[in-house]
Amino acid sequence: MKINKFLSSITASYRQTHVPVREKIASSATAFFGILLLVVAAHFVSSELTLSLPVLASMGASAFLLFVVPHSPMAQPWPMVGGHLLASVVGIFCAQTIPEPSIATASAVAISIFSMYWLHCLHPPSAATAMIAVLGGPEVHEMGWRFCYEVVAINAGVILLLAFVLNNLVAGRRYPLFHSHHPHHAQFIKEDHKPFAELNEEDFDWALGKMDGVIDISQEDLVDLYEFAVEHAQARLKAS
Repeated sequence: MKINKFLSSITASYRQTHVPVREKIASSATAFFGILLLVVAAHFVSSELTLSLPVLASMGASAFLLFVVPHSPMAQPWPMVGGHLLASVVGIFCAQTIPEPSIATASAVAISIFSMYWLHCLHPPSAATAMIAVLGGPEVHEMGWRFCYEVVAINAGVILLLAFVLNNLVAGRRYPLFHSHHPHHAQFIKEDHKPFAELNEEDFDWALGKMDGVIDISQEDLVDLYEFAVEHAQARLKAS
C-alpha cells in the first residue's frame, strides 16, 4: 500500500498535462531565441574579456523561468537581476575570504539564499551564479569584482531585455507581471456564484502565509484559478 502511494506521488506530476501545445511551442521557441541572442550579444559586448565563455550556465536556468513560467513571482525583473547580482557579490566575497573551496562554495550558496529572502529577490538560478563565482577557475578569480558587473550584469540585463520583448510577442502573456487579473475576472465578479465563498487576494495571501515554504504563485493567479474552478463546478452541478 505504501509502495503504491509512493509510486503514485512520483508519477502525479507526469500525469498533469494541462498545458496547451501552443504554450509548449511558445515556451521552447522563446527560450531558443532568447539563449541564441544572449550568446551573440554576450560575445559582442564581452569581446575584450579574457573569459573563454562569457555566457553563464546559470542563464539557462533563468531562461527556463523567464520563458516557461514568465508569470512566476521568481521570474520577475527584480528577482532576476537582483538575485544574480547579489549572488555574484556574495560568491566573489566568499571566494576571496574563505580558503577552502568546498566551504566557500557552500557558504556562497547559503548566504545568497538568505540574502535573497531578505531583499525579496528569490531567483533559484542565482545559486548557480554564486557557485560559478567560487568555482569558475582562474579566469573568474582574476577578474575579481569585475565579474559582477562585466559578466553577470551584462548576462542578466540582456536576457531580461529579451524576456520583455519575446514574452510580449506571445498572445496571453504579459511580462513583467503587473499583478493584474485574467480578463475573465471582470466578468466573474459581476455574476452570482453563490453559495460559493467570495474569496479575494487578502484571503489567499493569508492562506499562503500558513503554508510551510515558498509557493511559487501570485495571489492574483490563485484568485483567477479559483474563479475558473467555481464556474466549472457550477456547470458540472447543473449538468448532473
